[in-house]
Amino acid sequence: MNEPNTNLEKYRERLICNVARVDDIFEDCMNEALELLSPEGIDAYLDGASVVCGLGRGTELVLIFLQGIPIVSRVVGEEIIPEVVEMTTLFSTTANGKAINPFLSKLPAVARRLEEPRLLREYFALIERMAKEASGGLIPLLQNSDFLLNQISLGGLKNWMEYGLRGYSFQPHRIADYFSLQSADSQAALQRERHGTLYVDNERKLEFFLHALWELEQECHPYSLAFDKLRKPHPYIDRKGFHLPDVYEELNGVAGIDRYRAVIAHLAAHRLFTKPYIADNYSPFQQLVIETFEDARVEALAIQRFPGLRRLWMALHPIPTAGECTDEYSCIRHELTMLSRALLDPDHPYTEPKLLEFVERFHERMAQDPHDGKLAVELGIKYLTAIHTPAFRQSKVWFKDTEVSYRDDNRYMWLFLEDTDDEDDFHSDHATANPRAAAEEDQTLFSRHHVEWDYQTNSYRPDWVTVYESLQESGNAAEIDKLLQKNQLLAKRLKKIVDLLKPQQPRRIRYQEEGSELDLDIAIRAMVDYRAGVTPDPRIHMSQEHAGRDIAVTLLLDLSASINETPAGCDSTVRELSQEAVSLLAWAIDQLGDPFAIAGFASNTRHEVRYLHFKGFNEPWSDVPKARLAAMEGGYSTRMGAAIRHAGHYLSKRPNDKKLLLILTDGEPADIDVKDPEYLLHDTKKAVDEVAAEGVSTHCISLDPKADEYVSSIFGKNGYAVIDHINKLPEQLPKLFMSLTK
Repeated sequence: MNEPNTNLEKYRERLICNVARVDDIFEDCMNEALELLSPEGIDAYLDGASVVCGLGRGTELVLIFLQGIPIVSRVVGEEIIPEVVEMTTLFSTTANGKAINPFLSKLPAVARRLEEPRLLREYFALIERMAKEASGGLIPLLQNSDFLLNQISLGGLKNWMEYGLRGYSFQPHRIADYFSLQSADSQAALQRERHGTLYVDNERKLEFFLHALWELEQECHPYSLAFDKLRKPHPYIDRKGFHLPDVYEELNGVAGIDRYRAVIAHLAAHRLFTKPYIADNYSPFQQLVIETFEDARVEALAIQRFPGLRRLWMALHPIPTAGECTDEYSCIRHELTMLSRALLDPDHPYTEPKLLEFVERFHERMAQDPHDGKLAVELGIKYLTAIHTPAFRQSKVWFKDTEVSYRDDNRYMWLFLEDTDDEDDFHSDHATANPRAAAEEDQTLFSRHHVEWDYQTNSYRPDWVTVYESLQESGNAAEIDKLLQKNQLLAKRLKKIVDLLKPQQPRRIRYQEEGSELDLDIAIRAMVDYRAGVTPDPRIHMSQEHAGRDIAVTLLLDLSASINETPAGCDSTVRELSQEAVSLLAWAIDQLGDPFAIAGFASNTRHEVRYLHFKGFNEPWSDVPKARLAAMEGGYSTRMGAAIRHAGHYLSKRPNDKKLLLILTDGEPADIDVKDPEYLLHDTKKAVDEVAAEGVSTHCISLDPKADEYVSSIFGKNGYAVIDHINKLPEQLPKLFMSLTK
């Protein structure tokens, strides 16, 4: 950090603001900022104050900004400063200028309450939504924001807000009463959300618990469960410290504060006793079983120190009923939760011989050497071999009584050798255990921010769109096999085209210093030169490669809600026809030997663009990606520019000479938070240009009969094809791909 500087003239010159009262407080504010901010933070601080002053909204706003932002930065980090300025500018440009004062005034108190930049960003998203949907309640909400967050969690605030927006959508004249807590139903809704134990109210108590019992100085970071219902995040450990939910309710008679103690004790046990394993050495099932034994090992060590933890953990640990999971489900979670209970509970109810055998072996190994890091691996692999059945691979998984709520997601246990930023290294939630990636990661797991192009201002909106990656859930791979069988005659015709496109003759590459064989002509010439006293040419080897194709392909599928519709004159939905066409295309590309990936996207505002992986480049076309494709579903909207940037990011890293991004869509770019129909069209066009600059060619296959009106402006005259008769999609898509790559 910078040292306080008495010569502040250069900083005052940087601040573009002629308000007289600024000079009265500038020295004190600047000295505080210099103590707390880096040089980059100082730049953002002064630039932001200049922007706020330039809004022309009065003297007071810039004074509040200068005094409050150093406090906010100290709590949540200086990277939040540009986002505060962005929110302020948004209010000023959307007829909510009067909201800037309460927003900035209350921000230090709100930041102290939330503490985490991720939670503060989610708070910004809430008030931005408020500004768009019910601006009449925005100022009362901001004025009461510190009080509300002292009463309820951020998730509770979200629920309370949504109740008011729904209840008063047709009574806008009363909405200010609700958000100023003047109405009875507002008070009642607030009381309804006041449940559970807030982490922020017990932070110091829990930090003392962690230090006193475990002698650990770990930062704890709360996250909200209300903003990611799809992933349902669990507690976890990374280089930043322990990550915990921002609120816990009573469970099984265990109070919220004791649930926090149970979680922190488990995380501390991992931090003290677990050394990461190389994840690449084990299959996903093996990882699950190893995790079960390692959780039991570190908890047993913790119980040796503090015997009372057994009672606390056992009160929160489920007791699955033996035999309750049937063969139509994958029962591996059920089996492992029973094992977990038996390993820690001497009074467990289970009688299965294999389970009892491994419980006994576990306790024998613990008696010999409880700090043996090989215990979990050796027992885990042997136990999986003993209980494994083909039914474990069923797409339907048994979840009843299998969630051990006080345990983390075990990403801390695993070390991945490959860079997790690559699509082929998509390792579920464990990926942040990669020490190279964890240091930079400050957002929700598997999220990436992308710019978006604003054609009206002719500029980018930085980090405007958030894309969340996930692995598509699996369905029944046999459904895809049925589609391929249905199109057997078409496949035979395609096979002939495929054979013509395959690389035929090898090409000899001469003049190589290293190669697969000796180039006799060059070797003889080198020998003659050597005998004549001339320095010989060392390039006496040659190698061979197949001439022709060197192309990588990503097939990007539009998964918006419209694919669930059945077009006129068709017996199948767009989704079913897309599955059929993609299956045939994947088969054809696999026959050609080209590396390819399949992904899909859908959006629910700029804050939530979902990017689903169906198949990675190095993943074979097998039952696994087929099962994911079989489970494909449609929902939400089509923010295409963000998806193109995201897919292009991965595709551009491929070593192939040619890279093709093939986009299958049934409509134009659109999203529910965008009212201007031209906005996303221009952004998508810009995204196409951006990935082209990275060496990625794009081609759009549109199923929209009206696509000619807009698609050429995005992808160019030769960058698209419109399939008017959608029932011909399964036949046309593979042929179109082959014509593009021949």
